[in-house]
Amino acid sequence: MTPDRRVTLFHSPHSRSAGARILLEELGADYQLHVLDMKAGEQRAPAYLAINPMGKVPAILHGETLVTEQAAVYMYLAELYPEAGLAPAISDPLRGAYLRWMVFYGSCFEPAVVDLSLKREPAPPSLSPYGSYDTMLETVRQQLSSGPYLLGERYTAADVLWGCALTWILAFKLVPELPEITAYVQRINARPAVLRATAMDQALAAAQA
Repeated sequence: MTPDRRVTLFHSPHSRSAGARILLEELGADYQLHVLDMKAGEQRAPAYLAINPMGKVPAILHGETLVTEQAAVYMYLAELYPEAGLAPAISDPLRGAYLRWMVFYGSCFEPAVVDLSLKREPAPPSLSPYGSYDTMLETVRQQLSSGPYLLGERYTAADVLWGCALTWILAFKLVPELPEITAYVQRINARPAVLRATAMDQALAAAQA
């Protein structure tokens, strides 16, 4: 590991930053945690709002470079450690699909799920970021059917993002337990880096409690 690749992850257990910690473990990255106690409201304190005015995690600091927003954090980290092979290079035919699924989560999947969870009527198709919930879900199902990973045989940082997200979404029953989704989640959650990071987060959460 080279010192100039050391990153700080602003992190709270049982939050969106759990996936970023898993990704760091998958990458074998050199990192340290800046832990926030979200139950105590530390994410809303002025010190953290100076990092991310949204009061959200994850955020990472690499030297003087600050990155927020989940997909941006994942893409930055994966490209900071290219030897891990979790980000297809610009010349790789899989690059387009990788970027698509990195962005599809925040631009289509999550807005559709939030509307469903809040029982909101979707916007008209011309204004909706995701079209319809059913179309969005079928698009995800079809992509996972090519498995074992989002890009077929290639495991990437996009799988860390989607594996973590679908684990939570299934738990809240906001997507149906389709065979393609449940098998995918089980496959991702069996990975050593996921098990390792999850155990560390459980210990961290217990310490905060």
